[in-house]
Amino acid sequence: MAMNDSVNILNSAYLAVEYIDSFLPDNPLQQPFKNAWNYMLDNYTKFQIATWGSLIVHEVSYFLLCVPGFIFQFIPYMQKYKIQQDKPETWEKQWKCFKTLLFNHFFIQLPLICGTYYFTEYFNIPYGWEEMPRWYVLVAQCFGCAVIEDAWHYFLHRLLHHKRIYKYIHKVHHEFVSPFGMQAEYAHPLETLILGTGFFIGIVVFCNHVVLLWAWVICRLMETIDVHSGYDVPLNPLHLVPFYAGARFHDFHHMNFIGNYASTFTWWDRIFGTDSQFIAYQEKEKKKQCITKKKAD
Repeated sequence: MAMNDSVNILNSAYLAVEYIDSFLPDNPLQQPFKNAWNYMLDNYTKFQIATWGSLIVHEVSYFLLCVPGFIFQFIPYMQKYKIQQDKPETWEKQWKCFKTLLFNHFFIQLPLICGTYYFTEYFNIPYGWEEMPRWYVLVAQCFGCAVIEDAWHYFLHRLLHHKRIYKYIHKVHHEFVSPFGMQAEYAHPLETLILGTGFFIGIVVFCNHVVLLWAWVICRLMETIDVHSGYDVPLNPLHLVPFYAGARFHDFHHMNFIGNYASTFTWWDRIFGTDSQFIAYQEKEKKKQCITKKKAD
């Protein structure tokens, strides 16, 4: 009975969104995107699309999303938004990070990406334009993937902080006490595999078109690069996502090493109380700001 009620609610919500969408103006980018998609299908094999297409989407998205944070370090005005202002980025650290990223991307992640084609063939996942889900379905699927990945990340990330194994694997990611965007995937190869598994679980559950693979890659990279950026920029559209953790939440994890284990949302840390030190720290900072403001007045 409860299951039927849930299905009815989801169907009603889907119909409501579809009805609203029918009143929205046509997307001017839809036709160029359709032409580009069909050109890709006509000129490349499924293996090339699933393998090299996925690699290109990942690499281009990753480094493009890192650009704003990289530029911020050269803009004095943006320094007021830097969370740990006493720990600026250095060329030495960024170069070390970049070299490790190249290794992880091409020797750890690329072999996994090579399995994408076989995954889509095994589950008969379509590539065609006509089978592509509507934008609101993709948004819902990406949100579902994020919820699943966040749960996996919380418990496995917390396990990696166990004193018996921390120094062997997760310590690599914590070499940077003050994170920056490019450091999001700076990790021990085993950590890349362990925490990266959470990315694929949602794909197995929700994937009904190859475009979800790419949409979810972009969404996940947007999130992880943002929380590692080291900057809490106002009017960040990601803050509109319910229960979104954000840069300050994860920056504290790098600064404190304990607590705030989730990747995207705040609920697991709230449920298990692993955000208690972060909450205490925030209250302490607010008191400092109040005292400073009173002295200035």
